Amino acid sequence: MDKVIEMKGITKVFPGTIANDNVNFELTRGETHVLLGENGAGKTTLMNILYGLYHPEKGQIIVNGKSVQFSGPNDAIKSGIGMVHQHFMLVNNFTVAENIVLGMEPKNGIRVDMGKAINNVKELSDKYGFAIEPKAIIEDISVGQQQKVEILKALYRGADVLILDEPTAVLTPQEIDELGDIIENLKKEGKSVILITHKLKEVMKMSDRVTIIRRGKVTGTVNTKDTSIDELAELMVGRKVNLTIAKKESKAGKEVLRVEELKVKDHRDVLVVKGINLVVNSGEILGIAGVDGNGQSEFIEALTGLKKVESGNVILNGKNISGKSAKYITNSGVGHIPEDRHKRGLVLKYSLYENSILGMHHRKPFSRMFNINYKAVRKHCKKLIEEFDIRTPNDEVNAAALSGGNQQKLVVAREISRNPDLLIASQPTRGLDVGAIEYIHKRIVEERDKGKAVLLVSLELDEILALSDRIAVMYDGKIVDVLERKDADEKKLGILMAGGNLDKKESVNTVEER
Repeated sequence: MDKVIEMKGITKVFPGTIANDNVNFELTRGETHVLLGENGAGKTTLMNILYGLYHPEKGQIIVNGKSVQFSGPNDAIKSGIGMVHQHFMLVNNFTVAENIVLGMEPKNGIRVDMGKAINNVKELSDKYGFAIEPKAIIEDISVGQQQKVEILKALYRGADVLILDEPTAVLTPQEIDELGDIIENLKKEGKSVILITHKLKEVMKMSDRVTIIRRGKVTGTVNTKDTSIDELAELMVGRKVNLTIAKKESKAGKEVLRVEELKVKDHRDVLVVKGINLVVNSGEILGIAGVDGNGQSEFIEALTGLKKVESGNVILNGKNISGKSAKYITNSGVGHIPEDRHKRGLVLKYSLYENSILGMHHRKPFSRMFNINYKAVRKHCKKLIEEFDIRTPNDEVNAAALSGGNQQKLVVAREISRNPDLLIASQPTRGLDVGAIEYIHKRIVEERDKGKAVLLVSLELDEILALSDRIAVMYDGKIVDVLERKDADEKKLGILMAGGNLDKKESVNTVEER
């Protein structure tokens, strides 16, 4: 096999932790190789070393048979290595073409030749089967399209090896299929792809080989065709993982949340939530399924006070909270796991203990007279770290220093610890490994069993079907149908998510009639 990358004996140490411990990894030409592991296992660190962002304490990197030492990403790019990070690095108010050619703009004399740039981007896009408009502004296109822009950016710079960090974390099922097609096209062109992921279904579908890392060490490399989801989960976590959720029949109680004819506009002043009616009761999980971009984000932001309500009512425990501030709504008994942990969930420059009490800092025991009771804060944070298995050297490190999955666990831990009447969970397991997903799912079901009302929004149909007691499908800013879980399957939900209708015998009454 023609080896394009060899990493031998790579060791990387951060204060208080060994991120990579004598790791060996190799990539052959034209293969898709998955790096699989728990949150904080050292996968992204290893790839950041390959991309020149970090320098190892020891070890050797060989690219196309030559030993290399990268002083930074530019050296890696010159060696034909490109990386698409989990959180995209795009200029939001630039066009697609401007982002792709940034720093390598074609010139006409001393001026940038944007006409040539647009043509170059279109040719590259067509070559790999990307349906993308070079003149579109980044902030106006979907997350899936933004990811394609990042891939095109790397290809424009001559990448033969493409590293994709959690590439499916923010994609819809349809976009995941598209990504699979793109990867196949890249392989046909002789490119090699490294995927960092937690999603075992996609590992089985997209990869040729899998290398598993656990707590900084390689536990094995297997051919995908010779393994199974259960075996990979065990290699990754170090124990048997229950991939199905054991839960009792729900005992729905009193009405906790009622939404009446809610209308909300987006940042472009366009009406995207178009008169939603919904009820969530205590002791049940109501899941909202839908393709990304159908108003789910704006709907949740309106419920939590982060976006203005144009009209309609949001009633919590009999009290109208529509138009109230986020602080008022939180204090009224709402916990919110936001879909974007960086924008809405954490202050990345704050320590873990400071992040653990965001929104609760004014309450006892954390607040006393005119200052913060740091002893109580740190006791609270250490309890959450232990209970939710947040991998960190200590509670003093900044949130930015944690892996994405451990950041998410911190947010989930904080919101559940509020003991809310209504828990709104938006993409609660985005970027988590199977072990962490198993735990978060268990905790969400426990909240339901304690009599809490849970509103779950997820792009993962498996998650919606596994957790929900009832499923509302959102399309074009409206709830098009609500199904009892026993009546729902992927096929029916897929039809509704695409704007179709079910036979009326298959659907149930709308929630407000329940």
